[in-house]
Amino acid sequence: MIPMEQRELGRTGRDVSVVGLGTWQLGGDWGEVPEADAFGTLDAAVESGVTFFDTADVYGDGRSEQLIGRYLKERPDARVLVATKMGRRAEQVPENYVLDNFRTWNDRSRSNLGVDTLDLVQLHCPPTAVYSSDAVYDALDTLVAEERIAAYGVSVETCAEALTALARPGVASVQIILNPLRLKPLDEVLPAARAAGVGIIARVPLASGLLSGKYTADTVFAPEDHRTYNRHGESFDQGETFSGVEYGTGVAAAAEFAALAPEGATPAQTALRWIIQQPGVTAVIPGARSVEQARANAAAAALEPLPHETLDAVRDLYDRRIRAAVHDRW
Repeated sequence: MIPMEQRELGRTGRDVSVVGLGTWQLGGDWGEVPEADAFGTLDAAVESGVTFFDTADVYGDGRSEQLIGRYLKERPDARVLVATKMGRRAEQVPENYVLDNFRTWNDRSRSNLGVDTLDLVQLHCPPTAVYSSDAVYDALDTLVAEERIAAYGVSVETCAEALTALARPGVASVQIILNPLRLKPLDEVLPAARAAGVGIIARVPLASGLLSGKYTADTVFAPEDHRTYNRHGESFDQGETFSGVEYGTGVAAAAEFAALAPEGATPAQTALRWIIQQPGVTAVIPGARSVEQARANAAAAALEPLPHETLDAVRDLYDRRIRAAVHDRW
């Protein structure tokens, strides 16, 4: 296995690789991924130094969790922290976020992953009111006391939700969208997380693939790919698809970003390197559907830090191309 930089994941007390593996793709919402390809992708990530998998009970209605559970059973030498999420399989009303439901959801995830205690469970972008509920955090503390989960965190859509969760002493980590086309968390969330000792997991790091530089205005995605059916937020929050950026605007910005890649690095690796070096980030979780993608993503951890000139160019790109083009709901 190739060694990779490890950072402590907030209040979990455990270290994880700075580049993890997001496994939404393995569930099927990015097009079908054959089982052999899924296992190959997981194995390539581990062999490349990845010690952090992120999944959710809703990814493929449990398929992603099941694949991870089977893989890790076959690879007991792989020391991987698995973070899963809960809540999105139920109707999105605050009344559903109660202890009995949490236990039911946890039991399903524990079965899928083949473990007695889940490493980290995150509320999966619940209704905003949930982040302010004392009863919700009491229930999560109960799950820890019952040893169903070792730690809990939140996955959020907005900076305001993140800041609300950061005030809670039991929250170990916050997962938030962060990439060169989505900069608001840099100013509002990351400093607060550092002060609180809470881990930051950066998701949607490539803006649903835009920052790979591979797509054009004419690219067509499969009907079952969320980049087709959720482009305007038809099925879930628009921010999860292309970071909420209008596709044409995103393609133009991505082309400009690609020119910033240092020699020997791809645009995708450059985006991941940019995220890794933001103060307060614990890990970034790019998805992968193939061995080659998993290896290439992991290799971003070994790149030299981007110079200040590149960091300034990213900020300028965001200000010119993105800030004026998206709604301030971010």
